[in-house]
Amino acid sequence: MTYQVPVKRIITKDDLEEFLQSDAYNDYISLIERLNKSVKNMKIDSDVNISQSVQKILDILETVLKWIDDCPPVENSTSRFGNPAFRSFYDKIENSIGDLLHGLVPEPAIVEAGKYFQESFGNKKRIDYGTGHEANFMAWLLCLEKLDVLKEEDDQAVVLRVFVKYLKVMRRLQFIYWLEPAGSHGVWGLDDYHFLPFMFGSAQLYDHKYIKPKSIHDTETVEEFSKSYMYLACIHFINSVKTTASLRWHSPMLDDISACKSWAKVNQGMIKMYKAEVLAKLPIMQHFMFGTLIHFDGGHVQSEDMEDECGHHHNKADAGDVYALGQEHPECCGIPVPSAIAAAALREKSKGNGLRPIPFD
Repeated sequence: MTYQVPVKRIITKDDLEEFLQSDAYNDYISLIERLNKSVKNMKIDSDVNISQSVQKILDILETVLKWIDDCPPVENSTSRFGNPAFRSFYDKIENSIGDLLHGLVPEPAIVEAGKYFQESFGNKKRIDYGTGHEANFMAWLLCLEKLDVLKEEDDQAVVLRVFVKYLKVMRRLQFIYWLEPAGSHGVWGLDDYHFLPFMFGSAQLYDHKYIKPKSIHDTETVEEFSKSYMYLACIHFINSVKTTASLRWHSPMLDDISACKSWAKVNQGMIKMYKAEVLAKLPIMQHFMFGTLIHFDGGHVQSEDMEDECGHHHNKADAGDVYALGQEHPECCGIPVPSAIAAAALREKSKGNGLRPIPFD
């Protein structure tokens, strides 16, 4: 098989519709749904089989975690926006892909699989992160499965060890470099940055006898069980950075979801929402890439000169209601929006305090 650097092929609404009917879409969402099913009623610290490949991935993510310390944030006290040192971290990832993936991915495939891995940590230019970058990490895992690096029997470990480790890396990056939310600014989304921990997390709680969706309002429950359940870890994270108002005010969607009677209903809703509000939204999916492993013949290959400095392709004919819930027209990327983490850090700094511990740590 000949591997290639993945390219963007979704530019218009028609391209997106074509993608939603493609094998590439089916392969991707099938992986997500299978991983979701695999962790029903399981804790983060449940005993799972750690294969050699899974251990190698965990080692890679641990290396990435250490690299954050090698690229400390630069003095940026006058700005509430993303710290430029993130670009040094990103360059380190990009320049070390071959070494990182050596021994895990067949050498010829690194050029393709490595691109998804690199893109899963955020955008170098905008110093931001969102569900599209999270999707790149899942696409990387899909590549590893297509390369027979990961097997279906690894599913539980992939979610409860690998994905949780990835979340740990991302939370650290969000805290250290004040990554801005990509497009969605949190008010109408689940979280400023992530979607999948809410899906997988609600699967973990699927039949829980005592913890109910409304339990997210109980601080003690969230604190006690955030180490075991991703959903509660995310609530803990939100509570740690958005301390000036209630969940009803800054996270109305999560507040609404808490009224559900069962986690099963929450989980089913999360799957539907992911399909509709992530995979079916042009501002997110116009950044998704395709190669030999995740193959899509449709759409139009994007060239660099078709994109603005934010990496968006603007097509006036596609203006309209095609944007993600809580996600403004892509032109908003030109208007910096500080992360809640940055706001909280400056607020606590003025009081002489530090932020609370990072969930997943």
